[in-house]
Amino acid sequence: MLSFPIRTLEQGAVQVDSDFPSSDPVWLEDDVRPVTAVQVKGRLSGAGTGRFYFSGEFHGTAAGECRRCLAPVEFAVRNAVHLLFADASDENADEPDVFALGNGGMDVDLRPAIREAWLLDASILPLCRPECKGLCATCGAELNAGPCGCLVAGLET
Repeated sequence: MLSFPIRTLEQGAVQVDSDFPSSDPVWLEDDVRPVTAVQVKGRLSGAGTGRFYFSGEFHGTAAGECRRCLAPVEFAVRNAVHLLFADASDENADEPDVFALGNGGMDVDLRPAIREAWLLDASILPLCRPECKGLCATCGAELNAGPCGCLVAGLET
């Protein structure tokens, strides 16, 4: 569970240890989505009237294409997060690092904030391996398999 009623949080901090599924509707069509559920762990607590603070981490696996050779690649995404949530009436609610409370100010929904942090950390240009040679600019052959043999300006690539 990644959404918490404020009335529950007013009774004290809660430990978060939950999965954020890749099928969740918070993910958008063009997002670098996780292959499987993102694991989210941390602590969510009050931080003053109408404010809540989450300190934790997330990790998962994303999939994409190698930016050089276009081969399918999976890569780990992991980071620590420190998130502040505030009611819309809070004086700092319009700050870019402050997330709005969900459900009309009745819940702290971690999902949009975790999605944003995921997207900032998930590479949109992954590599299959650091030494990837990519594709020949002339014939499109994969150079990781060896020289392609085509001639460019009299030179073999």
